[in-house]
Amino acid sequence: MSKDDLNRIFLSEEEIPTHWYNVQADMPNLPAPSLNPKTKQPLKFEDLQAIFPDELIRQEMSTERWIEIPEEVREAYKKWRPSPLYRARGLEKALDTPAEIYYKYEGTSPSGSHKINSSIPQAYYNKQAGIKRLATETGAGQWGTALSIACQAFGLECVVYMVKISYEQKPYRRHLMNVYGGRVIASPSMETECGRQILAKDPNSLGSLGIAISEAVEDAAGRDDTNYALGSVLNHVTLHQTVIGQEAKAQLAKIDRYPDPVIGCCGGGTNFGGISFPFVKDKIEGKKVRLLAVEPAACPTLTRGKFAYDYGDTAQLTPIMKMYTLGHDFVPPGIHSGGLRYHGASPLVSQLYHDGLIEAVAYGQNEVFAAALKFARTEGILPAPESSHAIKAAIDEALKCRESGEKKVILFCLSGHGHFDLAAYESYLSGRLKDVEYTDEMIAEGLKNLPRI
Repeated sequence: MSKDDLNRIFLSEEEIPTHWYNVQADMPNLPAPSLNPKTKQPLKFEDLQAIFPDELIRQEMSTERWIEIPEEVREAYKKWRPSPLYRARGLEKALDTPAEIYYKYEGTSPSGSHKINSSIPQAYYNKQAGIKRLATETGAGQWGTALSIACQAFGLECVVYMVKISYEQKPYRRHLMNVYGGRVIASPSMETECGRQILAKDPNSLGSLGIAISEAVEDAAGRDDTNYALGSVLNHVTLHQTVIGQEAKAQLAKIDRYPDPVIGCCGGGTNFGGISFPFVKDKIEGKKVRLLAVEPAACPTLTRGKFAYDYGDTAQLTPIMKMYTLGHDFVPPGIHSGGLRYHGASPLVSQLYHDGLIEAVAYGQNEVFAAALKFARTEGILPAPESSHAIKAAIDEALKCRESGEKKVILFCLSGHGHFDLAAYESYLSGRLKDVEYTDEMIAEGLKNLPRI
């Protein structure tokens, strides 16, 4: 079989990346320093020691290009890495496009998504530091599942504050966390002061990632045996995800291909960063490649948010970061892409977007689910609603190629499967799924309480 006929491109275990790629080493402008939420002064190493182990803090603040992956972590990665790169021939045929469409499939991991690429090293470093218990938040449940698995692997307890709307919409995802030993709590909850205050104001709160983060941070800060683990946004989390883009780059090189564009869905930004950051240096050096972040129209952080300092959580416990934000008080509508319902974007993603090195687009959920069905029926994989945003963008790019006759190589990250999202698919198929637009009035309301810096 010739290179042009391949449907799957694999790497061997020996070709798993040995280092994570740190995009800060190559960015023309580094993000503005994060600030201590109490003093409003630039964040110091010791400010983060109450909730993170020292090695993760070093990674968070590092500007070294390559950071070595510990051997124990690489051994754990071998259970699902390298992940396969597929050519979407069925989708290409259905679209009648001259474009070649490739997708990096992260749904083969034990958790069913890319999130475990970071939960494994986070659990490892916390175990090395003598921590016994990790507290975290989760939206759609992929991160909570990934951390539950990682905690089992390294003998840690795991407590997960799950956004209430997702807790109710995705019962099987929380049951899966229970299977792996995670304790799952609907957020906002009565277990933290933050949760109690929010419920006193709004007993029917749907919750948000900002609220769930506040509860998890409060939990971790209140116990000496507990640290906090975050599944998105922060630099060290995005760093861990760069195994995705590194592998995809190597796989395409095996068949003499280079992508334009590279596409990923974007909530907090680590999935998008994972697939796209290894291509940033190429773009800076003049290589023709577009890097496209895709977000929901109901949570349009990059496309309609403000580039400003803001808290990463609702209770104002986390560092203040310079990022695109809809405001830390933002409680997004109960869309089915729970993993993308976050008010802010990674400072790294935000700075790159501000500097024009990446692009962003937003879609309504009905057009996203239409794209998901087309993909499932042509490629045989049921995609997660979050990943389906990237599919929608890839389809649009392929249709542009059909109109122009240009034969592009399109790469996107299929960051997880949708096996626990069938209720959302049923809503779409029955015509009950509604598009929600985040209005100018809602944006103005969300931004009115930004911190004064």
